[in-house]
Amino acid sequence: MKAEREQEQQRKQDQEQQQKEQFTEAGSIAGEKCIVIGSGISGIGSLELLEYMGAEVILYDGKEGMTERELCEKLPLKSNAVCMTGELPEKIREEIRTVVVSPGVPVDIPLLKEFQANGAEIIGEIELGYREEKGRVAAITGTNGKTTTTTLVGEIMKAHLGEDKVFVVGNIGNPYTSECLKTTSETVTVGEISSFQLETISSFHPAVSAILNITPDHLNRHHTMEAYAAAKEAITRNQTKEDICVLNYENAYTRAFGERCPARVIFFSAAKRLEEGYFLLGDKIVRAFGGQEEELLDIHEDMNLVGMCNVENVMAAIAVGEGMGVPIETILAVVREFHAVEHRIEFVASKGGVDYYNDSKGTNPDAAIQGIRAMSRPTVLIGGGYDKQSEYDEWIESFEGKVKWLVLIGQTREKIAACARKHGFERIRFADTFEECLELCTRLAQSGDAVLLSPACASWGMFPNYEVRGEKFKEYVNQLPST
Repeated sequence: MKAEREQEQQRKQDQEQQQKEQFTEAGSIAGEKCIVIGSGISGIGSLELLEYMGAEVILYDGKEGMTERELCEKLPLKSNAVCMTGELPEKIREEIRTVVVSPGVPVDIPLLKEFQANGAEIIGEIELGYREEKGRVAAITGTNGKTTTTTLVGEIMKAHLGEDKVFVVGNIGNPYTSECLKTTSETVTVGEISSFQLETISSFHPAVSAILNITPDHLNRHHTMEAYAAAKEAITRNQTKEDICVLNYENAYTRAFGERCPARVIFFSAAKRLEEGYFLLGDKIVRAFGGQEEELLDIHEDMNLVGMCNVENVMAAIAVGEGMGVPIETILAVVREFHAVEHRIEFVASKGGVDYYNDSKGTNPDAAIQGIRAMSRPTVLIGGGYDKQSEYDEWIESFEGKVKWLVLIGQTREKIAACARKHGFERIRFADTFEECLELCTRLAQSGDAVLLSPACASWGMFPNYEVRGEKFKEYVNQLPST
């Protein structure tokens, strides 16, 4: 039986590779004029790959105030790319055949519509990288939990195949285009894929996908929940019943999607006993298949991660790992040694009897709810930041006596304060700067309390990204006296 499965798996890999080779031969871009829009890490990764493939590349950034000189400074050594800012000449808009758009660039801007009308193909960095992929792919998306689950799946695959045969890419901060040429028929790529990245795929085809959850987020970009959910569901666009999609049974969107998903669905649940899938029973994660149930691990004794959100992440990672053919013993050994990823309910230090937690990756209300639920002490909570047009009612309601003080910063502070007062929460303080906020939290917290950075908002406007925000928090905490 095992030999048959291995033969079938090899047959599928050979078939996919043949399809990719045919696609590459038919759609070669050697000598073509291509443009990369956006000069972040994914943009530069795309530029390098396109030049390697023999394309003539323009690097374009329409960011206000960006100069061509500043843009050229971002180019890799030996790059022959042309750098452009501001208005693109009409001749170039007509000549471009392939447009690689960075995730931060909305796909509905007039420039992209014009390129499309002129016959250019619009793709993203994930799609570009996948077209050079030679191995198997596991891809994870969802509103929350992507980074933890992707990192854990990456460690599981490395334990199974070896460090040199696994590449962890995507929204996690490592461009797919920087790794795809290293792939072989024996490697696995594990991708954290955002909704922005999924808007620009066409042939991307993971062997195993996972949609961890879908809750309101990025509505300033997607405009409606229906459009946002559709972007997430696109991760399965090219999957068939020979592939696997891991879904959260407790999320209304993913549960409903299971009925129309093109892949074979495997559910996980933190609240319901499933006939088939992975579920939480008391303190045990249980696997149920073929009428048999097996306890896999104790969430308190066998996990270093805290919070029910991480129980879900672990179940999803186990399901993805098994779907990719990893023995359960290997998976569980990795889970037992795995610690929280940076910036996600990350314990920083205990100073003066106060525990400090960095949950800077809590960039939307649903993620921030998980941060609060993980707290076992009275909590001084830091919230606020960039306005993604989120609603904060459920977040405020989740305080449930745990939150002693809510310290608010950033663009959304008045909006959040009004929402909190509507729900009867009045212990609110404002801070004009992050430094002022941290000093205020230190004064408000008493021995036995916790200070939690879990803002429910993006960091833009005050910080370049949530990582910088989290690092600043940790720097401050680590400089505090121990007593």
